[in-house]
Amino acid sequence: MKFSKLTLAVTAVLGAGMSSAAFAIDLYVDQDTQQIFAQPGPNRVKLGTFEKVEEASKQKAELEEIRNDLALKTNELKALDEHMKEAEQVKVKMDKKGLQVESADKNFQFKLGGRIHADASFHSGDDYTKRTVDADTGAVTFPHVEANDGTEIRRARMEFQGTFFKDWGFRTVADFADDNVRVKDAFLQYTGLNWMNITAGQQKQNFSRELQESSNDLMFTERSLMNILNNPTVDRAIGLNFDSKGKNWVAKLGIFGDAITPNTNSDKADEGWAINSRLIYNPILEKDKLIHLGIAGNYRVPDDDGTVAKNRKMRLDYETTNMSNLNLIDTNIDKIKDIKMLGLEAAGMYGPWSVGAEYTRSWIDREDGATNGNLELDGWYAEAAWTITGESRKYKDGNFRYLEPAKPFSLKNGGLGAWELATRYSTADLNDGSFHGGEVSNVTVALNWYINSNFRMMADYTRVLDIENSPLTTPAGLPLTGDNIGLDTYMLRGQVAF
Repeated sequence: MKFSKLTLAVTAVLGAGMSSAAFAIDLYVDQDTQQIFAQPGPNRVKLGTFEKVEEASKQKAELEEIRNDLALKTNELKALDEHMKEAEQVKVKMDKKGLQVESADKNFQFKLGGRIHADASFHSGDDYTKRTVDADTGAVTFPHVEANDGTEIRRARMEFQGTFFKDWGFRTVADFADDNVRVKDAFLQYTGLNWMNITAGQQKQNFSRELQESSNDLMFTERSLMNILNNPTVDRAIGLNFDSKGKNWVAKLGIFGDAITPNTNSDKADEGWAINSRLIYNPILEKDKLIHLGIAGNYRVPDDDGTVAKNRKMRLDYETTNMSNLNLIDTNIDKIKDIKMLGLEAAGMYGPWSVGAEYTRSWIDREDGATNGNLELDGWYAEAAWTITGESRKYKDGNFRYLEPAKPFSLKNGGLGAWELATRYSTADLNDGSFHGGEVSNVTVALNWYINSNFRMMADYTRVLDIENSPLTTPAGLPLTGDNIGLDTYMLRGQVAF
């Protein structure tokens, strides 16, 4: 394209020169008579070549105009070349991190990612009854209940995140599981300060390593029984968060309102609020060995309607799987003035071995006249894992990450992927004095196959060890205890994340 335009321009200039020569004339003078002639002849001497003044000026102006136009076109072509060079420097790639677009100066970045968790679950020993009281007649019945077995899409999320002008970022995550659309994350972030990041919007609150870690990275298909206390109060909410980190420490502090779910109540509509913080210290922090110590605190005041989070009353329950609809523990707490929480964390890793534990305690202050008064509830878990194929778990900013296989699975190249064996004991105690919210403990064993950086298969077996004050009873109407519960849960998951 450039060569053709230049050729046309040069041809125009040459043509203009030829046109100008057409207006020139040769003149001759007779040496005797001094007469001027337009033709050569005897005794005539050529004076020179002459042009009409007005024609020469006109052609000169036309030639100058063509030359200016040629210069303008040349500059336009140069600008187009520079633009094309810049466009070629924009990087577009698709790899294990998803679809990514990045400007040449890295001031602008965009990433499209997502995850799918497909689950299958099966229970044995789930033959129970549930004591039910008719609200009108007061009659007590014991209808049969059991866990729902089958398959489901546990999570199906699309993630959009990017950077503008290097220092400004955003993240939006939408979940399409359960035939419904929910916004998980939706926040803006400023990273222009060397010592602190500022995040505003719907995000995870600062409490519990287990809750902070992505579901893509957990060793088990579901979080521990301790999450009965954490999920209703310190899961995602809209807020303003500040975080800072050094070589071996991380500190976070944030103030939050309620979750993104809108409050539809018009007579008691003011939102609740919370302030929470999490501090992490690593006495040892190396690629294949580390020690993790953490402490977190949370203070939350419910909204005017007594809602703690997610636009509902504070409900503490344990459902065996996300789709089972079988709640071994299920209690509600009303008339809450405020909630104070303390979380303690400890973890360690040495090569392919890792251990971890967390403890949560909640102090629930209730309004005057509330049945059972103020409450103190707690929960904890301890876990251990061994990577059979020898890899070390990844760790960053106080959280464990996805286990990357050293040799991804391949029939062609002979790689086996990474294999991980893990176990966990967890318990939650919701009993305090005359308040019988229930107590439950279980043990989980997991075998995970990390096929490559994006795909893994998970198999979990969970056994309920003990239970008190469950709303369920045996088929004979007897209270459930560790001797007669007999419940086993088997879960399989196929995961892709990018």
